[in-house]
Amino acid sequence: MEFIFSILTPLTFAFAILIAVFAGVVKGLVGFAMPMILISGLSTFMSPELALAGLIIPTVVTNGMQALRQGPREAIGSIKKFSLFLGVGAVFLVISAQLVPLVSINALFLIIGVPVIFFSFILLSGWQPKFDHNSRLLEAGVGAFAGSIGGVSGVWGPPTVTYLTAINTPKVDQMRVQGTIYGLGALVLFFAHLQSGVLRWETLPLSFAMLPPAVLGIWLGFKLQDRIDQKLFKRMTLVVLLLAGANLIRRGLIGT
Repeated sequence: MEFIFSILTPLTFAFAILIAVFAGVVKGLVGFAMPMILISGLSTFMSPELALAGLIIPTVVTNGMQALRQGPREAIGSIKKFSLFLGVGAVFLVISAQLVPLVSINALFLIIGVPVIFFSFILLSGWQPKFDHNSRLLEAGVGAFAGSIGGVSGVWGPPTVTYLTAINTPKVDQMRVQGTIYGLGALVLFFAHLQSGVLRWETLPLSFAMLPPAVLGIWLGFKLQDRIDQKLFKRMTLVVLLLAGANLIRRGLIGT
């Protein structure tokens, strides 16, 4: 806690907790977006590298909760079904994670913001591209792209969601598959950033501090998901992400 309050005031720490709760609620509702909301929100008052460290532990735990909601057998089945996506994504995630200390702050804002804008706009427009779900080349390509983005930003949800939507994955299956894919990716991200130096003894307290509010948020999100029209909340979520992405791009371009 000493490190946390050396970089945050009590007010900004409280704001960080609220962001984590909100990120958890959104994830519980639509299955993704926690890393994007955390990196977008936390990086408004801390460095993007520190914000990236802060989201790692909550992302690992909440994805585990999501993946195992229907039990371990179904989660294992999802791993087998999307093994190519996971394998290629993991390789590119580890490679790109090593580039974080070499990327400028402004460039990192742009790297995060542009994909958020692009994929949020696609999903908000209502366009759902149709692809052959048996295409191994497509699966590998999306996995490589998602892993590359995830390694430098902790954000790999948008390309994954677009891919799962395009191959017409059923709603319940999509939620479980997202949790499984993101959970395994988050574990890889955890070990990759132990290597890159982003996650270290100094930054681990912040990541663990974000865990309880994130878990509370996803629990609330699961409860709401069972009762409320998910399509409406998904559109609301994408609007928020579109605005967050626009803000990241603005900061990347003008440096403030």
